[in-house]
Amino acid sequence: MTLDGLEAKLREHYPKATSASRKAKVNLVRYADDFIITGSSKELLERDIKPLVETFLQERGLELSQEKTHITHIEEGFDFLGQHVRSYHGKIIIKPSSKNVKAFLDKIRKVIKVNAQATTGHLIVQLNPIIRGWATYHRHVASKQTFTSVDDAIYYALWRWIRRRHPHKSRWWMKEKYFHVIGNRKWVFGGDVEWKDGKRHRVYLFYAHSVPIRRHTKVKGAANPYDPTWEPYFETRLGVSMAGTLKGRRQLLFLWKEQDGICPVCDQKITTLTGWDNHHVVWRVDGGSNRADNRVLMHPTCHRQVHSQRLTVAKPRSTSSV
Repeated sequence: MTLDGLEAKLREHYPKATSASRKAKVNLVRYADDFIITGSSKELLERDIKPLVETFLQERGLELSQEKTHITHIEEGFDFLGQHVRSYHGKIIIKPSSKNVKAFLDKIRKVIKVNAQATTGHLIVQLNPIIRGWATYHRHVASKQTFTSVDDAIYYALWRWIRRRHPHKSRWWMKEKYFHVIGNRKWVFGGDVEWKDGKRHRVYLFYAHSVPIRRHTKVKGAANPYDPTWEPYFETRLGVSMAGTLKGRRQLLFLWKEQDGICPVCDQKITTLTGWDNHHVVWRVDGGSNRADNRVLMHPTCHRQVHSQRLTVAKPRSTSSV
């Protein structure tokens, strides 16, 4: 909250309306207390921008960290929020940073080392959330090659873990015991674990490269969540984000079953061919919540009709249990 107002301060000195400001290319990118300020030249950043930021912070009892503050050219690149941003022949490419990858692999190796005597299934249960969470965070950037490299590093760490457990066994024996064939994949690390139901289940290691790369679509600059005309836009974004996660797909399936797969506007079936949109019964701009009890699924054409004609839609109830 202390940094709120920094962008406005920059705009006072470099308003977008002037040609000089557009040439200066001064822009702020901020997440919490981490921020980037761009400029057209190193001299501009050192002579004008940095003193301006330092003055802004001093008025609030803060100062720039000399260790973390760097002025660098985009072709040399920089790290921001665990990712490396760099221009390659005029094209901006963002990848997981080397420091972030090293910290991630150090954490994985530590878990493997601590669980030297654990069962295979128990080790996998501990590793999978770490791998899945890290890969999901980086799935919006150019990470595919890094995912493959990370999987290779984890494989070698697990192989060392196996060899320490069975120093007198052959490689073939270790491969047959710990690695399984799943479809076209012949080296899948897996083991058994006992769940709460008392039964033993087979679990397999999650591989980072199995996470698909999904490009993030930025919110339109003019979009206003408090403007009714933008309600369909944010509802469409909600549907896209839900379809991209397991939790979101479960919610979509719950809503679809709740209304028997029927669109509440035209009373026709909602299928993968017709497509669907999320709709808030009580619009968000009117104080409606994002909970499932305030959402229904409907055809995209029906959704546009509801918003264009300001129709009221009641939440249908499933009749399958009657």
